[in-house]
Amino acid sequence: MTQDENAKVCLQGHIMVPAAQLDQVRQALPEHIALTRAEPGCLGFEVVEDNNHPGRFNVSEVFESKAAFDAHQERTRASNWFRITQGLKRHYSITSG
Repeated sequence: MTQDENAKVCLQGHIMVPAAQLDQVRQALPEHIALTRAEPGCLGFEVVEDNNHPGRFNVSEVFESKAAFDAHQERTRASNWFRITQGLKRHYSITSG
């Protein structure tokens, strides 16, 4: 692996949840957080509802490597969380280093 592949990957941003989906997202979120935090290579994972902006959930993720981040993305695509949140507007910035 190159140095970049071994660098931490950080994702910061937010997702926007329409009012009609808020209850479903709130119910699914604890399981998604627990599963993600248990993944190998997850160094930090937070999804917090923004009390100042209705429907906005702030997201912060840190993975030890690109491989760990990619594994997280793969797991998520097969999850209930993905099914529930598919199509929601995501505003993310991903950095490594």
